[in-house]
Amino acid sequence: HSDCRIKATERAFQPEASTTPGSLAPPRRLITFVLSCLLQVELDQEKGLEMRKWVLSGILASEETYLSHLEALLIPMKPLRAAATTSQPMLTTHQIETIFFKVPELHEIHKDFYDALLPRVQDWSHQQCVGDLFQKLASQLGVYRAFVDNYKVAVETADKCCQANAQFAEISENLKVRSTKDCKDQSAKNSLETLLYKPVDRVTRSTLVLHDLLKHTPCSHPDHPLLQDALRISQNFLSSINEEITPRRQSMTVKKGEHRQLLRDRFMVELVEGSRKLRHVFLFTDLLLCTKLKKQAAGKAQQYDCKWYIPLADLTFQTLEDCESTPIPLVQDEEIDAMKIKISQIKNEIQREKRTTKGSKVMERLRKKLSEQESLLLLMSPNMAFRVANRNGKGFTFLISSDYERAEWRDIIREQQKKCFKSFSLTSLELQMLTNSCVKLQTVHTIPMTMNKEDDESPGLYGFLNVIVHSASGLKHSSNLYCSLEVDSFGYFVNKARTRVHRDSTEPSWDEEFEIELEGSQTVRLLCYEKCCNKAKQSREEGELTDKIMAKGQIKLDPQTLQSKDWQRTVIAMNGIEVKLSMKFTGREFSLKRMPSRKQSGVFGVKINVVTKRERSKVPLIVRQCVEEIERRGMEEVGIYRVSGVATDIQALKAAFDSNNKDVSVMMREMDVNAIAGTLKLYFRELPEPLFTDELYPNFAGGIALSDSVAKESCMLNLLLSLPEPNLVTFLFVLDHLKRVAENESFNKMSLHNLATVFGPTLLRPSEKDSKISSSSQPISMNDSWSLEVMAQVQVLLYFLQLDSIPTPDSKRQSLLFSTEV
Repeated sequence: HSDCRIKATERAFQPEASTTPGSLAPPRRLITFVLSCLLQVELDQEKGLEMRKWVLSGILASEETYLSHLEALLIPMKPLRAAATTSQPMLTTHQIETIFFKVPELHEIHKDFYDALLPRVQDWSHQQCVGDLFQKLASQLGVYRAFVDNYKVAVETADKCCQANAQFAEISENLKVRSTKDCKDQSAKNSLETLLYKPVDRVTRSTLVLHDLLKHTPCSHPDHPLLQDALRISQNFLSSINEEITPRRQSMTVKKGEHRQLLRDRFMVELVEGSRKLRHVFLFTDLLLCTKLKKQAAGKAQQYDCKWYIPLADLTFQTLEDCESTPIPLVQDEEIDAMKIKISQIKNEIQREKRTTKGSKVMERLRKKLSEQESLLLLMSPNMAFRVANRNGKGFTFLISSDYERAEWRDIIREQQKKCFKSFSLTSLELQMLTNSCVKLQTVHTIPMTMNKEDDESPGLYGFLNVIVHSASGLKHSSNLYCSLEVDSFGYFVNKARTRVHRDSTEPSWDEEFEIELEGSQTVRLLCYEKCCNKAKQSREEGELTDKIMAKGQIKLDPQTLQSKDWQRTVIAMNGIEVKLSMKFTGREFSLKRMPSRKQSGVFGVKINVVTKRERSKVPLIVRQCVEEIERRGMEEVGIYRVSGVATDIQALKAAFDSNNKDVSVMMREMDVNAIAGTLKLYFRELPEPLFTDELYPNFAGGIALSDSVAKESCMLNLLLSLPEPNLVTFLFVLDHLKRVAENESFNKMSLHNLATVFGPTLLRPSEKDSKISSSSQPISMNDSWSLEVMAQVQVLLYFLQLDSIPTPDSKRQSLLFSTEV
């Protein structure tokens, strides 16, 4: 068919017999190529429109099955109503109205929808419109609101009536559902409780159907705005009732009178014989179930394999003394960064492909590569152990990246264990039924990766978030309290900052400011810990001595609110404790703007050659003094340069250096060493031009990308020695210092890579005109080009940190020797 269309069009391009000699006709190859490209675009659109019909056919089949379930509820309702007016009623009118509340209305709504949709699908064309039907259906979701509000009372009333009346109990356990095309079993029977749950299950999946339909509806199609509106209504409705619905999700695999509810489910990494395995974990009211998602064959429904389960009555949290000491295989930071670089590169390619007219095969290949890299990152990033064991002492270890999430799992399991008194075993059939039910019960449908986000979902924030942790209130007794902050990045949460410990207070006040880099982040989590100085009283969780989590909470990062340049104050309330915060967001393109100081007499915001000339030194005094103080008492400080110092202390030191205060040395001795480290970083960050200069930055970024090691070394060293003398000498002075810090990694946990991550974007930054994002129209949008740029900055500094020595020509050797003496 395609070849015929191409040949027919080619004939139209052929010159007529009367064409004069020498006149030009388009070359055959060019014509064929252009037509093939146009045809591919047309075929892709036709394929998408054809998929609409298949999606709608699936919706019709689903609607028919759902109607059969509602009809099965209506069948006993009529005779029960009739009997209610007799002298021997089975149920009262009030009980009937309570149990079958809003069922007739739901049946009428979906019958009208089905009857209207069927003829349109049967009389199908690509221009056929169905959006108005889905928009109308979404506008009637208020009936579901009433049904959901009454659901718990309906189930409880039905249960009481079954216990009081054996005849009704018999009826409620054997409700017949008429056969459909998808379900031909004439003898299929369902319990009343199972059928009453169908509308609850139905409404939670309303948005999924609309997502599928929108995905295959071109933006130019008349249905597109109508379906978007229906999706918006459904999402708003679902978010308003989601928290109420989730606890009501029930598995129907236990005996009558017992309720097994799904409390939560998550994708987690399990450590199995030293290897990391991706699992989907389901926590029910009476057991913990660990499953593996089977590979999905084309056209096959999603399925799970059960790996193991533990009844909550038998579950314990293991300590290292209780289990075999299997070491957690740690992944180097360099490897994690390499994965992030690949992810950002693939995303850039995907964005480029979206702007071209190439076929969908290229996009599919890129998406597959992205899925592989993001899955690998999700597997390799978590390192925090969460250990559980069964009654025989057999242990299982999960790896989690967030202490917040680990505490959530622990708390909810302990709370539920108070209600679980009996141990039990599931038969193979019961276990199979439970595992099969997970497909319908799951609340987390996709692995938390960026590729699973829809195009209209928020990509998160990219830039820098300044957070001030002010104070806490609501403590019932004096304690030694500190806070930590976690943010999400690349699909998982990481700890970013920690306040100092405020001792013996019911109203601790920190007023500490932190600058947190955001990489597609959407949420900030805050945890309050009680520092336990007495090791005998310290809690022993997951085999480690840990401080006690007093409270935890989280806030969503709203791009609209954070667009303002002003500080936004907020309060996180949690378990009776309130923590006051202030936040301010700076988009990455704004962070490039370096503001020179108006006062050339100071040091901050003043060019480095001006400062060294004034001081008659090779290295600025502020750099020497900060380095000396850190080397005197901060080399074993955990997280030195990574942990933020108190903002007020840093500003006080900045003012002292700017005013040439002679008492600055005394001030530094009395301050926390993290404030001194923060002052040094701030000095480099506020230089009017970065240490590696605007002019040479693009060359450094290009040099680090060279694959030939000899060429790379020659290029990088020549570039380094091309820096102005004050910049070069200062950098070598700082480089030696950072190497000495890394020599104490066993104490301070700061590797060469960690130090490069902290200092790379501070010492190397592109000028505004050279930045790949300077022309971005969306300052708070996802920008993978920037992620690649930041990672390149880290790689440049890491390269020099890993060099054993930096050879210098004789002309500069004397100068460098003098600088080290200084």
